[in-house]
Amino acid sequence: MSQRSNYKTKQKEILINYFKSSPGVHITAGDVCEHCKSVGENIGQSTVYRQLEKLVDEGIINKYIIDPGSPACFEYVGEDSHQDSDVCFHCKCEKCGKLIHMHCEELEEMGEHILKEHNFKVDTVRTVIYGLCEECSRE
Repeated sequence: MSQRSNYKTKQKEILINYFKSSPGVHITAGDVCEHCKSVGENIGQSTVYRQLEKLVDEGIINKYIIDPGSPACFEYVGEDSHQDSDVCFHCKCEKCGKLIHMHCEELEEMGEHILKEHNFKVDTVRTVIYGLCEECSRE
């Protein structure tokens, strides 16, 4: 991760404010483009992608690539990023595509077990558990 930039642009501020208004939500680049359009901001798609990558590099948002068939999604983490310290797994519903961002001590213990017993360090940010969400499993 590169050093944080103090350089601010209007587009960057619009994106940061949008992410701040949706804490804990996974947002795609398409969501950002739709938001900008809905609030009357004329920000091109290429600018959105470029700004998202800069925010990732600066540690302001995290980028998640869940699987090759899904668009990357982003989450606001602010100044105190959890990239290296907080364990977070993801569950993806195979029916509706819903993505659940999980913090769970038991899963953290599982990662520790895998490291200790199998000499393999799990990248928890990229770990995805597939199954059915609560709503889909009721159907």
